Amino acid sequence: MIEETTKCVIVVDENLPLGILANTAAVLGVTIGKKFPGLVGENVMDASSMEHTGVITVPFPVLKTSGAKLRELRERLFGIDHDKTLVVDFSDVAQSCKTYEEYKEKVSKVTEDGHTYFGLALCGDKKAVNSLTGSLPLLR
Repeated sequence: MIEETTKCVIVVDENLPLGILANTAAVLGVTIGKKFPGLVGENVMDASSMEHTGVITVPFPVLKTSGAKLRELRERLFGIDHDKTLVVDFSDVAQSCKTYEEYKEKVSKVTEDGHTYFGLALCGDKKAVNSLTGSLPLLR
């Protein structure tokens, strides 16, 4: 079963202002949901017969680290050892755009080292994700 072997995490730059931090986590979560729709459970009914939309069926912690460590983690993720882990990044380039067309235009002109990463989402093999992020603390 996919829930038993899959882990998803979001890692954010702990020094971001609260609003940008929340926006980063939201964008990363939506993207993971699109890529892994099977991880979202069915709608459920509560004891009052009110329906609640299904949520993700695996833990999805939000972890924190420094901006420098976030960049190091991203660089490691694009190595050959972690090709079974989906990596989604969110940077200052994306956050500064008002439309997706603007983002596509802007990102095409920025080299990789020109991005300041605000957050990463990882989803894939539980062992691989744990080996990369297991030492990072929860965002609190």
